[in-house]
Amino acid sequence: MSESPPPQQPTPLEVDPQEADPQEADPQEAIEAVRLTAWVRGQVQGVGFRWWTRSQALALGLAGSASNRPDGRVEVVAEGPRAACEELLRRLHPDAAGDRPGRVEGVVERWDGPRGVRGFVER
Repeated sequence: MSESPPPQQPTPLEVDPQEADPQEADPQEAIEAVRLTAWVRGQVQGVGFRWWTRSQALALGLAGSASNRPDGRVEVVAEGPRAACEELLRRLHPDAAGDRPGRVEGVVERWDGPRGVRGFVER
């Protein structure tokens, strides 16, 4: 008489589709490395905005840069997990809660593949 194999237990990364929250993002997508470029418009130069952005990005584990542009905007480049980049973008938006220097009037974003930058610099 042959024994039937024991039932397979899901690994910790597997989720039973019936138990999955439809509002929850795909965990693999959240950790996918991406490059976010955001152009921030408003009173964002000469007020400590690049320093603040660098501190936020480093706290989220991101690499990249924050640079003043000749037209008065700040260009933010951030690379790392998609979820962390999305959180940084949320913090950059005009309606974000919290204390930050300057006044943000608008943000334009672009998403690309990562280029492997290291550290986070102010330019």
